[in-house]
Amino acid sequence: MHYLEFDFSVTPAIPGTDLLISALADIGFESFEETPAGCKAWITAEAYDESLFDTISVLKDSQYQISFSVQQIAPKNWNEEWEKGFEPVVSGGCRIRAPFHPADASFDREIIIMPRMSFGTGHHETTSLMVEKLLTLPLRGKKVLDMGCGTGVLAILAAQQGATEVWAVDNLEMACENTRENMALNKCLDIVVHKGEASLLVGNIFHVIFANINRNVLLADMNTYSACLTPEGTLLLSGFFETDIPLLLDAGKENGLKEKSRMIKNEWALLEFSKS
Repeated sequence: MHYLEFDFSVTPAIPGTDLLISALADIGFESFEETPAGCKAWITAEAYDESLFDTISVLKDSQYQISFSVQQIAPKNWNEEWEKGFEPVVSGGCRIRAPFHPADASFDREIIIMPRMSFGTGHHETTSLMVEKLLTLPLRGKKVLDMGCGTGVLAILAAQQGATEVWAVDNLEMACENTRENMALNKCLDIVVHKGEASLLVGNIFHVIFANINRNVLLADMNTYSACLTPEGTLLLSGFFETDIPLLLDAGKENGLKEKSRMIKNEWALLEFSKS
């Protein structure tokens, strides 16, 4: 299978690059690599349609200057490429590794993730923040939702923490397939995986919801998250910068949510809300 490699230059890179990556994932790009100038992104030649770029709002936003070059690349063993650059990561005492890494008994908890080019290997600050926070929450006996599950790493951690029922939701079939694969690797087969958007949550109630998605999606779906939370339920949000916190706090207040805590790592943020 032949791939097209796009090399994007983005100014300003923050938050433009993350907005671009999120949008590219929505139209079928399969993997990404951040670069000093912006990012590289890959899509199969069969899936690429230039008209898809017309749906990406950040490309039309005058706040950003975005240019790109593209080249066709020879077929690769993508799993082998991942193995070359993917190293175990430790967040909050939890070690996240791939199946080709040896186990390390010195850690109380390990999660095995075969990335398959989905988001959520633990290397990005937002995933690391989520892992650290989840390790502090009493999840035993709770119904939990991982919105925008990517690799399923957070859903798997919630199951390991004793959650009674875990939903993992993503709008990409690739992510859903990867989550199921990683569930099997970690013997967490009871997680319920759904492909879809926030609309499929309507009518369901969760004790804890976590969403590691970009700011605009979080703002648009805040009302749904709040409606699906139990009284005194917990909502964890990440995927945005520290400078975006006021916007998220305002949206939370409008939807009956109160800030309980926050965490910052390299300008990325996590907000914990409780439902009042």
